[in-house]
Amino acid sequence: MFQFNPSKGMLALAAMNLITGTTANLKTCASSSGFSCQSSSTTPTCCFNYPGGAFLQTQFWDTDPVTGPSNSWTIHGLWPDNCDGTYEANCDSSRAYTNITEILQAQDRSDLVSYMDKYWVDINGDNESFWEHEWGKHGTCINTIEPSCYTGYESQEEVGDYFQKTVDLFKGLDTYKALAAAGITPSNSKTYTAGAIKAALAKVHDGAEVYISCSSGKLNQVWYFFNVQGNIIDGKYEAVDSLTSSACSKSGIKYVPKN
Repeated sequence: MFQFNPSKGMLALAAMNLITGTTANLKTCASSSGFSCQSSSTTPTCCFNYPGGAFLQTQFWDTDPVTGPSNSWTIHGLWPDNCDGTYEANCDSSRAYTNITEILQAQDRSDLVSYMDKYWVDINGDNESFWEHEWGKHGTCINTIEPSCYTGYESQEEVGDYFQKTVDLFKGLDTYKALAAAGITPSNSKTYTAGAIKAALAKVHDGAEVYISCSSGKLNQVWYFFNVQGNIIDGKYEAVDSLTSSACSKSGIKYVPKN
């Protein structure tokens, strides 16, 4: 799914436009189906994401308290956006499951759970509740992974697919390495410009502009935006510019270490 690019010195999504194959039992989508947010269609189908057609792979840099490894950002989630910065939330209360760990383990995804426990972590130490929140608020609003879109659907199958896809995207968007390759490393004394940070991250996002967030002048979030052709699990992802304007200062941004 990913290829190593020696010129960038890190894992990158191969051209960010490859079809990312999985073993999901979703209905087959024609390669001619349009990209989300780029079609005039307003009809959601199992092969067309609507209204949440833009997808954000979002990441945290938590330092107070610290979460995750000192040399890696952590996962926030995978969110559908209505192509304009607005979004639907908590779309299906009947599928707002409160046992994500059990669901994943029952699907023989224990390795996925272990990875999530390291890289998809809650600031208060309650990973399970965090995962439940992300699935209930965002996952249930993705129309191309509704149960009716599966062939031979097995209960809660879409839950495992959603978390696996989010992790796969995260693995191909190594924010820490992308910044380090541009000389942007955690420091208690150095500061950086927003332009330099965005330029470094655009190199792993097919040149598309990312969204950065700051808290008290410190870099703490990155959002990568995509449009998708087909369903979100094994569809074709295309990197697109951020739909959200950053409130970070243009200069003097701190990127403090995880002490």
